[in-house]
Amino acid sequence: MATTIRTPEELTHRRKQIILLLACLGQFMVVLDIAIVTVALPAMKQSLHFSPTGLQWVVNAYTLTYAGFLLLGGRAGDMFGRRKMFLIGLMVFTLASLVCGLAWSPSAMVVARAIQGLGGAILSPATLTILIVTFPDPRERAHALGIWSAALASGGATGALAGGFLTDYLNWRWIFLINVPIGIVGFILARRTLAESRADGARSLDVAGAVTVTAGLTALVYGVVQTSSHAWGSIQTIIPLAIAAILIAAFVVIELRTSAPLVPFSTFRSRPLSGANLVMFLIGASMFAMWYFVSLYLQEVLHYSPMQAGLCFLPAAIAVVVGAQISGRIVGKLGPRAIMSASTLVVGLALFWMSRTTATSTYLTGIFGPITIAALGLGFSFPAGTFAATTGVAPKDAGLASGLVNANRQLGGAIGLAVLATIADQYTTSLLPGTALPQAVTSGYTLAFMIGGVIALCAAVAAFIVPARIRAQHPPVVVQASE
Repeated sequence: MATTIRTPEELTHRRKQIILLLACLGQFMVVLDIAIVTVALPAMKQSLHFSPTGLQWVVNAYTLTYAGFLLLGGRAGDMFGRRKMFLIGLMVFTLASLVCGLAWSPSAMVVARAIQGLGGAILSPATLTILIVTFPDPRERAHALGIWSAALASGGATGALAGGFLTDYLNWRWIFLINVPIGIVGFILARRTLAESRADGARSLDVAGAVTVTAGLTALVYGVVQTSSHAWGSIQTIIPLAIAAILIAAFVVIELRTSAPLVPFSTFRSRPLSGANLVMFLIGASMFAMWYFVSLYLQEVLHYSPMQAGLCFLPAAIAVVVGAQISGRIVGKLGPRAIMSASTLVVGLALFWMSRTTATSTYLTGIFGPITIAALGLGFSFPAGTFAATTGVAPKDAGLASGLVNANRQLGGAIGLAVLATIADQYTTSLLPGTALPQAVTSGYTLAFMIGGVIALCAAVAAFIVPARIRAQHPPVVVQASE
């Protein structure tokens, strides 16, 4: 019986392919779990008895901790080792997914989702850094980053469809439980395959900054949500908002005094960086809630099954990927400002179009056109925003700049969802009982779409902060992303 003997080059190539698979798998899981819950929200609401405003915490608990600890996760990998942080992040993410799948109450679900977001914030930056270390050759690295970007983009495209299939044919709990076997296999492979790497030089870790900003933003979102059932001047609203102000002020003080701040405020002196972050914050605030409300509309007003709702999201998810691919190819020629202003204008107009949806509309007449066009505009905005943020900064700050754009988009989404969900709920309540429930609920959603459109138009104006042309201090970093 013949034995196949592999050369050292073949073994090295095989090991690199496994590492590429692990990095793509880790990033895919993180992005997937942002999108996969969308179509399962009504089933979770009924099963765990979430309130209309409490349901958004299934999304926001994950988003806030993911965004708040993302930069800290990247620095932890540089300081303690990327392999170690990859394993820790994957383990935390997998265990939190197990608890989410077994959640017995709204509070258990929200806490588990927050821990899952923390795991994602540790895991996500490690996947990219491991790829860069593993593929030093420029051609190999470009190929690997292309595959990694495709995994990143496809996570959003797959999420809604997978969530609908699992919710419809198994149970909503399987959207989380499916991560457990995948995470275990990934952990075993990573232990055997990944080599350890660290950045040169000792660096301190700004844990206090990450904790205060995340806690402050969580308190802010909680205070906004409280206004759905209490007046702005009530103690139930004032206390969390006051706590938010204190914690955010503490974050600013910590960042100004620490030797290695999580967010060096000096980086915001760059017009391209500041403008890109503002635009990404606003586009996140306008679009993040759209997926949330459309999912509820399709299932609670049109009475679609989760699988049908997932299929309805597929054209929009594909449009995000297509827009990101085209934008990534033309942003260097046209400049980021032109693409950012045009894409956010398209998003705003599409949301205004969607605000004309009624309780008697169908998917084709009310949702398909505007959601697909809005998603295409969203896809165009991602690479342009990353290009603007990373091109005009020093090479040593490129990673920080890219992380800031991603974090600000997620934070904008969390705050925008809190505000728009609260406004929609208040408006729906004000129409009852004089209006039929489907009409009242739809009116709340369409008001949110209209306000989202206004926010997107503000993003189009904010894009003019970014110079029309940016002088690159290093090869630009263009990362394509999903919704």
